[in-house]
This record gives sequence, structure tokens and C-alpha cells, in this order.
Amino acid sequence: MTDAAEAVAAAGAEAYPRIVATLIRVTGDWTLAEDCAQEALASALERWPRDGVPANPGGWLMTAARNRAVDVLRRATVERRKLRDLALLTDPEPTPPEGDVVDDRLRLIFTCCHPALALEARVALTLRTVAGVPTADIARAFLVTESTMTRRITRAKTRIATAGIPYRVPTGSALVERLPGVLAVLYLLFTRGYDADGEPAFADEAIRLARLLHELMPEQPEVAGLLALFLLHDSRRTARRGPDGDLLTLDEQDRSRWDRQAIAEGLALVERAGPGPYALQARIAACHATAPTAADTDWRAIAGWYDELARIRPTPVIRLNRAVAHGYAYGPAAGLALIAEARAGGALDGYPPALAAEAEFTARRGDRVAAGALFRAAAEAVRSEPERRALLRRAAELAG
Repeated sequence: MTDAAEAVAAAGAEAYPRIVATLIRVTGDWTLAEDCAQEALASALERWPRDGVPANPGGWLMTAARNRAVDVLRRATVERRKLRDLALLTDPEPTPPEGDVVDDRLRLIFTCCHPALALEARVALTLRTVAGVPTADIARAFLVTESTMTRRITRAKTRIATAGIPYRVPTGSALVERLPGVLAVLYLLFTRGYDADGEPAFADEAIRLARLLHELMPEQPEVAGLLALFLLHDSRRTARRGPDGDLLTLDEQDRSRWDRQAIAEGLALVERAGPGPYALQARIAACHATAPTAADTDWRAIAGWYDELARIRPTPVIRLNRAVAHGYAYGPAAGLALIAEARAGGALDGYPPALAAEAEFTARRGDRVAAGALFRAAAEAVRSEPERRALLRRAAELAG
């Protein structure tokens, strides 16, 4: 029973997005596609423990979902073309129509991430439709009720239908324009999972979708850069907390617990990445990942990469991170000066990482009292309990 359930879970993780994407392409009905995919999984949970796991689990699920869709459409007396197209779906990787070699999952990702939708709606729709994450889990991550999230996802699907958003992958200049928006959704999804109070499963889904995107678009260097960035950050996941559950900074972490396989894969991808913002962030992460100890970190190289990143994407947060890198590379005075520049105009007022960075370099300049006050101010401003405890711990160290 357990083995069969595990087989359903494994096959579903692989086949669900392909089934949904293919049924949406054929029927044009998002709800029907999701319902049929879910019913195929439910049927597998009922039948596989009794009949045994089929030799081709993904193909079994595709056939079950297709048959269910055929039944529904026949009762609805829809046009014959949809029924004919559904009849062709006899395996998990149906042969695409002549001249059409784009994977249905890629179409689905680009449709869910269309710029006509609000960013959070894109993330939620991608989680629900592409990744198959339950609506209740998505709602919990967004701090809303399940019914509220259901309405948001429904509105997003309605928007796709009423706005006539095409179910296709753009080409040429349109692809260049749209791809950054898709990558931004995956980046936000990863961040939602990697944050101190985030849902780790979301980070896993972001990595899985980035792998899929890289598999389907290997010629896009920024896709490689994004996947590399995810892997290099995620390699530290198990080392980010101490025995008491508190967050640990990079210099406090046990580097022997870092995932060396993920690091090796990330470094190989960095070599193929381009000069874009995600690739630059991946190169920064690679500097940390390859340093044997915190003291061996090549902060001057990191500062140089941040100079380039701030040139092409001068957001307040990136400018703050650049200031931190310069502070470690060239001394606390340099860091504090650049922090002041990044905070000019008030964009970072009350931003906990800015307060914490100023506190750290203030401490390194020798003013422990002022630094402690800044760490406490950062702790008051932060929403994450693990981060709050880490900041207060640092303040207590300076007071001791």
C-alpha cells in the first residue's frame, strides 16, 4: 500500500504538469484540465494498491485523465475536433502536431506568467496549475484564507480567457521581452520558500520549474543563471540554522553541511550563464560557495560583481548589498558610506537588512553601543521571529 502511494506521488510530481498543460492546449478549459488530472491521481491511489503499479505510470495517468476529459466533453456535446485531439493522447509524451515542437509545459508557464496578470497572481497560478500545489498551501504562504486564494486564482484564469491571452510561447523579440517576467516569478517563488519563515516546498518547486525551463530552453543563458543561483543558495539550506533553530550567518555556518552536489551543479551552470542579473547573482553566490572558510571569501571579487549588477539593475536593495560587499572588501568606512548613498531618498527607511548592515559596520569601527542600538532597531522592524532572535543575539554579544 505504501509503495503504491509513493509511486502515485512520484508519478504525479512528474506527470501532473504535463497532463494539465496538454489538456489545456487541447480543450482550452483550465478547470477541466486540473479536475481530470486530479481525478487520475485519485483513481491511481485507489487502483494501484490493488492492481499493482503500471509499467508506465505517467502514461497510465495521462490515459486516465484523457478518458475522463473525453467523458466530460461527450456529455457536454462539444465539437468533434477536441474529442479527436484527446483521442491522440495515448502516452505521457504525445507526438506534437507537425511544425509544433514546443513543450506544452512551456506554453503553460508562459501563460501563467503573462504580464497582464498581477505578479502575485502569476506566482499563485504557477504554483496551482504548473506545480499542482494545493490551494490551501498557497493561501497559507500568502497569509490569506483558502477561499480568498481560490477567488484570486479563478480571477486570473478568467483574465486569461477574457483578455484573449494566447496559449503559446512567444518568439523573437517578444520572447526576449517576456522571459524576464517568467524568471521573476520563479525568483519570487524561490524567495518565498527560502526566507526564514518561508515554505521550503516553494523553494523546491522553484528549483524544479527552473530545471524544467532550462531543459526546454537550454539556449537561454539567463535561465541557466537563475537555476545556478537557486542551487547555490539552496545548497546551504540545512546549515542555516543552529541546534536551537536560530538562523546562522554565513560565517557561523558549518560548511561541511553544505550540499556539495548542488554546488558542483550550480558552478557548472555558472560557466554557461550569460551577463544578465541572475547570472551575476549566481557568480556572487559561487564566490561564497567555493570559499573554504568565511575568512577565505573573495570579497573584492564579490564587490566587483555587485558593481556590475548595480550598473544594470540599480535597485535600492542591490545597492545596499553592494555597500555590504564593499564594506567587507575595503573596510567598514567604505561600507557605511555606500549604505548612506543607498538609503538616500528614503527607499530603505526602516528596512531591517539596512539597519543590520549599518549596525555591523558600526561595530567594526568600534562603536559597540551605537551598533547594539541599531541591531535592536532592526529586530523591532523585522517580521520573522528567527531573524529577530538572531539580531537580538548579535546586540547582546556587543553589550557583553
